Amino acid sequence: MSGRMGLVLAGAALMIAAVLLPNKAEAQFGLRGGPLGVARFAVGHVIGMSRLRHSRMAVRGGRYRSAALRSQDPRGAERGQPANPYILRAALTAQAALSGWHGGRRPQGWWRHPDGSYGWAGPVFWPFAHDDLTTAIILGDTTSLSLYGYGDIYAAIFAPYAATEFAAYTAPQGRRARKVPSVEAVCDASDTGGLPVDRIAALVQPNELQRAALDELATAWLAARDTIRTACPTQAPATAAERLGLMQTRLAAMIKATDVIAPPLAKFVDLLDAGQKAKLDALANERRAALAAGQRKASQAPAAACEAGYDPRYDVQAQRQYEQLVQQQWPAGEIGSTLRLDDTARARFEVLQDTALRTMETLSACPSKAEPTPQARLTAVKARLETMLRAVSGVADALDDFKADLSDEQKAGFEAIGPKRGA
Repeated sequence: MSGRMGLVLAGAALMIAAVLLPNKAEAQFGLRGGPLGVARFAVGHVIGMSRLRHSRMAVRGGRYRSAALRSQDPRGAERGQPANPYILRAALTAQAALSGWHGGRRPQGWWRHPDGSYGWAGPVFWPFAHDDLTTAIILGDTTSLSLYGYGDIYAAIFAPYAATEFAAYTAPQGRRARKVPSVEAVCDASDTGGLPVDRIAALVQPNELQRAALDELATAWLAARDTIRTACPTQAPATAAERLGLMQTRLAAMIKATDVIAPPLAKFVDLLDAGQKAKLDALANERRAALAAGQRKASQAPAAACEAGYDPRYDVQAQRQYEQLVQQQWPAGEIGSTLRLDDTARARFEVLQDTALRTMETLSACPSKAEPTPQARLTAVKARLETMLRAVSGVADALDDFKADLSDEQKAGFEAIGPKRGA
């Protein structure tokens, strides 16, 4: 019976993908290439689908509260059982992101990442920034980092939160605020483990000179964390321009953090002999093996979707991803009619829309091939962050051009569209 149902679902997905993907997606997003092109641009929304249901259940069950943002380590364990880092992380960020949205009554939001986590938690962009750097550089896992892109830029332009919901994250710790984590608590979540100094020392057994270099690296890692924390917002961003500006500030801080880490990292690794370097690389190998062992066969679709010969018409999950992508369609008709744009403003809006949509391609959600050394991984991480910063800056410039000649009433109408659409 289950086999027949699988065939039915596969057949239905093939029909839907073949009919809907090339027509609706091209019309709504300006994407070319039919179903293959759409799936490639949005393949990140397939990643982690098998983990998404578990993270939603964790949030609904209320097992994770805002205090857990500072006390739980996604790489640790719960009740003596090894924790899936993505499920726990998704639950923590979802709790923070959704507690201030619609009074915390909604189980999920349209701006979530494919693994169930959120790039925006209230006014905070990239709450696990420092942790993602550690995971990517030391453990060689860029999964979470690769999911940041178009969806986060779209959420910055059309914020799902109303002004009062944003304000709840920066309000004094009164009765209501206890349900909504403070900005400081969300930002502190980026330091969930830091550099695993003890694990590294246990693996490479450093001599005195190497141990001194490792301590120097650990100090730099803390300085990198502090650099990122300084980019935590002190107040809720009220406009799309402010939110894009916050993204730029946060990304610039992460890039600066990689510059802080680079010299001591190179110094420490260069002092290791070949055998010690191989043992250090074992950390990344362990991470990959652990994740591979915990994934079901169905979750191997993301890897296939990133390959040259991938055909989404035979992928049931590709249709699920497409449906989520449609939730992030541009409300061009609503903007044109509500704001009563003239020809110049309409043309500028189209430039803004096209600039943002191009980030789907420049910020592909396909995880990059793991680099063999920590230094090479750091270089790759910095390059990704720089690419994203350029993309966000381009969208911010296009937004400024679009709003330049709008009246105050038109600007207010534009800012109100996001929260109204947050269903």
